[in-house]
Amino acid sequence: MRSRTYHRLINCAAMSLCVMCVAAAVQGQTATPAPVPAPVVSSASKSSADLVGQLTKGLSITPAQARGGAGTLFSVAKSRLSTDDFGKVSSAVPGMSGLLKAAPAMGGGSSELSGLESSLPGGMGRMAEVAGAFQKLGLSPDMVGKFVPVMTKYVESKGGLSTASLLEKALKF
Repeated sequence: MRSRTYHRLINCAAMSLCVMCVAAAVQGQTATPAPVPAPVVSSASKSSADLVGQLTKGLSITPAQARGGAGTLFSVAKSRLSTDDFGKVSSAVPGMSGLLKAAPAMGGGSSELSGLESSLPGGMGRMAEVAGAFQKLGLSPDMVGKFVPVMTKYVESKGGLSTASLLEKALKF
């Protein structure tokens, strides 16, 4: 038990350090980022309205931020899960393709930030990319931790506990 608590504290400290580094790097950039275009609302994204509504209401964010943030995290899950496992998650979320399209591009930022991401251990580099995508949406990097439980609970309500566990495992940084 002590070992598990210790590892959680270490992971939390590492994630906090990563978020602070990304925030400092983003604030240190002199160029003004281009505004994020409003996503086109298609029938696919309309069908994800329940999840977007829960995120919007629960986190006090805009629908565009909810779609983009959820899309970013589902994109991470897609890259970390097998095709079959992501298929289970995807089938629990109507309009998944619309959410994935609403996610801002990850990576490809400044060379300084890219170098930082690649030097971080484990999933910390991916966390830095996610934090950067959230910054593009006008969300603070700490919002990542607030999205995950809402998304996991939603997936559990639509696809069951085993499907929610797949998502939760894929989104551990």
